[in-house]
Amino acid sequence: VVGLKKSFGGIEVLKGIDLDVAEGEVIAIVGPSGTGKSTFLRCINFLEEPDEGAVTIDGLTLTAGCHPNRQVYEMRRKSSMIFQAFNLFSNKTVIQNVTLALEVVLKMRKADARIRAEEALSQVGMLDKRDEYPDTLSGGQQQRVAIARALAMRPEIMLFDEPTSALDPELTGEVLKTMRELAAEHMTMVVVTHEMAFAREVSQQVVFMADGTIVEQGKPRDLFQQPQEERTQAFLRNML
Repeated sequence: VVGLKKSFGGIEVLKGIDLDVAEGEVIAIVGPSGTGKSTFLRCINFLEEPDEGAVTIDGLTLTAGCHPNRQVYEMRRKSSMIFQAFNLFSNKTVIQNVTLALEVVLKMRKADARIRAEEALSQVGMLDKRDEYPDTLSGGQQQRVAIARALAMRPEIMLFDEPTSALDPELTGEVLKTMRELAAEHMTMVVVTHEMAFAREVSQQVVFMADGTIVEQGKPRDLFQQPQEERTQAFLRNML
């Protein structure tokens, strides 16, 4: 990510973000609410159109305001996003929620889509719920289905926007366990989170954002134990 900027109504939310993410790396993004973390994620796969800057994933570069729509679709295929809300279709079963994008976006045959969907559901421990409807599942189970839906697209990178923020503490653990397993399998991940233990234990780099900028970044041990910036120190005092 190079020079990413985004404003809403004259208010500059992102003030020129630069970030490199290596293949197989987990980056945790932490910081106070309202500082642009979610907007940053949405700009990576152009769910929000940046005002300035460029994003490159796996050799595909999109520059703000200068790209055909087909490249946006290709970028989104490379970068699956998991939201705070689960965004599952309540009138479709678990397996149908996962196969839908495979059939519509990737144009897979139904039989092939089902095989891939079952593989993804098995990976997150939800295969036995494949014929149930989302309303019968707990919040943690629904989020794991959402992760399976993203995994089934076989993206280059997964973007997590506070995936546990809508969950009770008891259910948070099962989602974080799934994400830890993905990290252990070297899935490239950028995770906006308030879960400091996850950021400390699982990520290779922690990015602290505030006021639309990256204030500080580094290895978890360095950033949590010896933050260099006063703004980072104040945030960690409150969180920890």
